[in-house]
Parts: sequence; C-alpha cells; structure tokens
Amino acid sequence: MVGYAREELVADIEAGVIDTVVVAFTDMQGRLQGKRIHGRFFLDSVLPHGTEGCNYLLAVDVEMNTVDGYAISSWETGYGDMMFDLDFSTLRRLGWQPGTALIQCDLSWLDGSGPVRPSPRQVLAVVSARAERLGFQAVAGTELEFLLFDDSYEQAWDSGYCDLNPANRYNVDYSILGGTRVEPLLRDIRNHMYGAGLSVESAKGECNLGQHEIAFKYDQVLRTADNHTVYKTGAKEIAALHGKALTFMAKFDQREGNSCHIHMSLRRLDGSVAFDLSDGSADPLGIAGGSVLFDQFVAGVQATMREFTLLYAPNINSYKRFQPGSFAPTAIAWGHDNRTCALRVVGSGLGLRVENRVPGGDVNPYLALAAMLAGGLHGIAEDLELEPAHQGNAYVSDKPRVPSTLREARDLFAASKLARAAFGDDVVEHYVNYADVELAAFNAAVTDWERFRGFERL
Repeated sequence: MVGYAREELVADIEAGVIDTVVVAFTDMQGRLQGKRIHGRFFLDSVLPHGTEGCNYLLAVDVEMNTVDGYAISSWETGYGDMMFDLDFSTLRRLGWQPGTALIQCDLSWLDGSGPVRPSPRQVLAVVSARAERLGFQAVAGTELEFLLFDDSYEQAWDSGYCDLNPANRYNVDYSILGGTRVEPLLRDIRNHMYGAGLSVESAKGECNLGQHEIAFKYDQVLRTADNHTVYKTGAKEIAALHGKALTFMAKFDQREGNSCHIHMSLRRLDGSVAFDLSDGSADPLGIAGGSVLFDQFVAGVQATMREFTLLYAPNINSYKRFQPGSFAPTAIAWGHDNRTCALRVVGSGLGLRVENRVPGGDVNPYLALAAMLAGGLHGIAEDLELEPAHQGNAYVSDKPRVPSTLREARDLFAASKLARAAFGDDVVEHYVNYADVELAAFNAAVTDWERFRGFERL
C-alpha cells in the first residue's frame, strides 16, 4: 500500500478535499496515460462501474501518431476501447496538484476475455507470478538520472532544444554546493514524492552539466515500477511549476548520458532472503553471503542480456549511451563492484544484489524489470553456471558486446526463443513492431548533423 486507502478517498471526495481523480496506466513509452475524473462522477459512476479508454493508446508512437503493425489495435479493428481496471493498492494523493488523487490501472478487454497482455504492467505481472509459483518474489530499486535546465519546457521546444541553459555549469558529482544551487526544486520533488507514498532516500549531483539523481528505497518489483512512473511524471510536472525543464532521455549531448541502473534480488514468499547460504550451498565464486542460487540468477541475467536488450534500451537514442569509458556499459560481463561491467554485484549477506547498468533514463520500468527477472529465473531453471567475475576494465575486454543499435537489438529480440518463452509471441511481436516504427521514423528523418556536414561541403 502507498498509504492512502479507498475509504479515505471516498471521505475526502465527500468532504471536498479531493475533487479530481487521475485514472492512468503506463503506455509502451513508459508514460502515464489516462484521464482526470471529477470526484463526484468518480464516486457515482467510475467506482461502481469502472472506466475505459481507446486501445490505440498501446498502438501509437511517441508523438501519438497511429501506426500500422499492431495486432491489438488498428483501423481495420476500429480502434475500440479497453477497460481501465483500478488497482487501489496504487492509490495516492498528488500534493503538487491541488485536490488530486491518482489511481494506476491494469488493462483488460471489454468482452471479458482477459488482460491486454502486451500492456507493460501486465508483462511484469506475468513474470512476477511465475516467480511466485517458484517460491520467490523479486525486489528491486531503479536509479533514475536526469538533466535539469533553467529554461521552461515551452522555451526548450521553441528553441528546438538548442542552446539550453543547464542548471549547473560544471560537473557537480556529489557536490553539496552544486546540489544547493537547485535545492528548491530537488527538495520540492523529494517532499512531494514522499507525500505520494514513495520512500525517498537521497539526492545527489552527477557528472553532466545540470545532472542529478534522486534515489528511492527498493520495493517489490511491481510497486517499484509503479512508483518509478509516478516519480518520472511528477518530477517533470514539478519542474514545470518552477519554470524549469528536466529530461530523462538516455543521451542528450556528447557528455554523460542519463542512466537507470536497476538493483534486483529475490526474497522467498515468507520474506526471507533467497540469496543467502541458509540452504548450506557454498558459493564456489566466493561472493560474500551469496549462494549457488544467486550465481544462477546472475548467470541468467547475463545469458539473456543481448536478446533482451530491446526491453532495456527501447529507443534509437538509448544506444548513444554505450560508449567506452562513459560509465555506461559496452561489455556483457559481471564483476564485484566493477562499474565497467554491464552487471555489477554489490552488497553482501542480506544486502546482496545485482545491479544492471544497461538501462537508460528512457527505459520503461515494467519491461526492464520483467526482462531482468525473466533472465534470472531462466538461470535458476536451467542451473546455469556463472563464469568468474571480470577483473579490470571491461571496456577493453573480449566479452560479448551490448547491442550497439536499435536494429541489432530488435533482430535479437525477434529471433529469441527465450523471449518468446518468457513473454509470449504476442508480446514479442508487439514490441518488435514498436522498434520497427521507431526505426522507420528515424530513417525518414533528416538531422541537424546531416545538414551541418552536407549543406555546403558535400
């Protein structure tokens, strides 16, 4: 629970404290989509009967253009509706929006035939249910970085996103002074997220100009993804209220990109840690406090990394992060507290976990968490053996490479028997089409880079 009960919402609407209920789901691009419902109508009609929205919301590009190729929604099928199934465990107040509460939703078909399987929250729910059948629940934390600018979103748009003014003019990694310069906004975000039920940990500066990170405590994977989406939307909204703009895009400029490192571990259904040595299985690799089960989990994430990269890096821009010496990985290796590897094992005993350093700030958290969990479960099911930890600089190693383009990741995902077994053919085809749409749009675009190189000199 996020600390706001259904009965409290009803009472607050009756008392006039809440007048607006945002009913929303997370789309393919990781955005909250839905509608604002007047409180009285919510009580009279939505609470007893539910609400719905057009199924084209899972069949559009980032600019909301209808595109071909999706089995679940098209002109031929008439772009019908789907149900927004309210999940009251996600109910929360949005303190930065007066008189407003939010409920996140699952999606199902109007004919009662079941959930909309390609919807991101459902993809993660299916993999989570598989873990529970095996006696596990996954916990995870996502670490989102963003770039903050003193320009408003409107000014950024009007300038073509050129010549923007970063909120810090130099590297402020861990700088208290650098954080102080933007603390009014960071404090507002932290406190509003705490009020919305997120467990806020800290804020710190990062390497790029105006780059910062606000961290939150780990939680069960579905709640982590829900909270991630609320935070990402809320941070943009709060920045706009301050007359500023921030971006989570993976690579804004030639400097460091925005990462979204994912930390994950398993618990048993009684809440005990699954990766400890209580079963008496000594870890041959000597991971502090780890077990063979942990080795198998990490081995599975590593073995599926290339084929599942599309779910970790879903956009053209995602692949610009993967540069040598950038703190974004290029080698699919694992290491003990080694930030040059795609997988970094950190902690010990009860805090033992694996950090996936491949995802960027543009990632859809439901899909990335589903991919990582499915990979780990594959490793357990197949008793995969974990190779020795990589020592030294993985950037110059001979390890397999993270896919370097969306096209490469798309082809690997489309051909992956592991992906089809983990997620289903319908889900794989849906997100392959997502990649095809992005590739077609990019291939048809003429960029500033091309104009600068070719206008006069070619």
